[in-house]
Amino acid sequence: MSVKLGGEMKLYLCAAGIGGTPTWTELARVKDVKLNTSKGEADVTSRASGGWKQTIGTLLDASIEFEMPWDTEGEGLQAVKDAYFNGTLLGLAVMDGPIDEAGSEGLWADCSILKFERNEPLEQAAAVSISAKPTYSANVPVWKVIE
Repeated sequence: MSVKLGGEMKLYLCAAGIGGTPTWTELARVKDVKLNTSKGEADVTSRASGGWKQTIGTLLDASIEFEMPWDTEGEGLQAVKDAYFNGTLLGLAVMDGPIDEAGSEGLWADCSILKFERNEPLEQAAAVSISAKPTYSANVPVWKVIE
């Protein structure tokens, strides 16, 4: 088992979505990336529960949050901005290593860009904070392990 540093992780996009054989572009100019996953809950408590509430997990939920420098000539920023303002989906892959390396794993999903927030701090580079969630698509989200 080896420990990974955040900077070793990878974020990729595919403008055409994750179906078929996607052509991935690494978003190398991102800062912090956060992959949030959780499950909904269903109460399955019964009289046989011995006085304890019992719960099972239901549907999976995910969101991807990241920050990029405001670089209007950057291909990645333009693709994310277009998906946001045009309401189109964007394939995203949040991986723990290169997308073509055996053993790398992470979430692949067609996503809607739901937040595109430009930050303009006085003494730092302008940046954009982005939030994406899996969206309605012919391709369901998948936790992919590269073989």
